[in-house]
Amino acid sequence: MSHKILLVEDDATTADYIGRGLTEEGFTVDRASDGRDGLFLATGRTHDAIILDRMLPGMDGMAVLAALRAAAIETPVIILSALAAAEDRVAGLTTGSDDYLAKPFSFAELLARLRLIIRRRTAGPIPETRLTCGDLKIDLLSRRVTRGGRTIELQPREFRLLDFLMRHQGEVVTRTMLLEGVWDYHFDPGTNVIDVHISKLRRKIDEEGEAPLIHTVRGAGYRLGDQG
Repeated sequence: MSHKILLVEDDATTADYIGRGLTEEGFTVDRASDGRDGLFLATGRTHDAIILDRMLPGMDGMAVLAALRAAAIETPVIILSALAAAEDRVAGLTTGSDDYLAKPFSFAELLARLRLIIRRRTAGPIPETRLTCGDLKIDLLSRRVTRGGRTIELQPREFRLLDFLMRHQGEVVTRTMLLEGVWDYHFDPGTNVIDVHISKLRRKIDEEGEAPLIHTVRGAGYRLGDQG
């Protein structure tokens, strides 16, 4: 699959050099020669990575990067810059870039760094294996539940119910959400199955002397959290 790169560089010689090299390596390259055009193209969220010159006409590269991150656009960015001091690299990385490459640079190094940040992105997030709510913890791999150090033994359905509540902690979870997410029912069977399981789970999770974590929200559902 051909990866799509946005190259924002105002120096035509440098842009031609990078663009030609990337095209030969099988990339599809969109180009912009000033910051405003680069920002406009980047907001389309269609690129696998962005190569962004720091000193651009129209809008500085750092301002472009800040605007992208403020808009929750997480496309990986490599900054190119003639500013090579440590504080300049730190400023670029803390503003939200994924890498910072000083000019002059070798195309081979740029290509290696570009492939690395694309690989990181396409690898996807590391799956969650632990969930926490206050001193209540679930290890999803071992299926072990603890609160304040004590182990809590749960039946399979109780574990699934707690897992669902933990993933929605702080939110009001409705009866319909529980029926679909825990019991795989897409209709209301007209029983008190939810109430029974919540009651059992609450007795195990909220022992006497502990701050209640499972709360009933009258007329709405349930909520997991450290406040009623």
